[in-house]
Amino acid sequence: MSSKLTLNSMEIDSVYKLRDILSEKLIKILKSKRPIIFLCIGTDRSTGDSLGPLIGHKLQNILSDEFVLYGTLENPVHAKNLCSVIEEINLKYNDPYIIAIDACLGSFQNIGNIVIEEKPLSPGSAMNKDLPSVGNLSITGIVNMSGTLEFMVLQNTRLYTVMHLADVISRGIYHSILKTVGSKKKSNFNLTLSNTIESLKIKYK
Repeated sequence: MSSKLTLNSMEIDSVYKLRDILSEKLIKILKSKRPIIFLCIGTDRSTGDSLGPLIGHKLQNILSDEFVLYGTLENPVHAKNLCSVIEEINLKYNDPYIIAIDACLGSFQNIGNIVIEEKPLSPGSAMNKDLPSVGNLSITGIVNMSGTLEFMVLQNTRLYTVMHLADVISRGIYHSILKTVGSKKKSNFNLTLSNTIESLKIKYK
């Protein structure tokens, strides 16, 4: 894959585009036997910043044994504990491949886009927080418009936008895993995916 790719989450095939991008990378990492960590960053106390924990929540019961998950609604990874979580990961796993996932702000026309980059993610940059960069691969969802008073912008972000991005990203991740290693929990998740695709088809008729 190229160093930076952008997907429009409102496109009907966005799940499958994300699946193909991620599976291309996952196949190589799985062959190298490196542990793969999904690190979902954010907090459930702010609508705009809840993308990571929502994705973690959706993934926690469907990931196969080859993958490790940090960051859910119940146990979020945020500014206050990020450093300790990174330290734990590096102590517990040998040469982990970390896929860091977070919300971000961008231009108005890019709201709803998903950005995949082969570089570390810089969490809290919109809020001028001094946090360590993390990840070998980063996935960010643009939830709202950047500018002034980012804290207020995140607090007043539409839940629909965040939930839609969380659905697309979690399904893209899940289907990339199906494509590379398979899963026993395929049927229920595929049923949910089919329902979402049908609703999008109706919306764009």
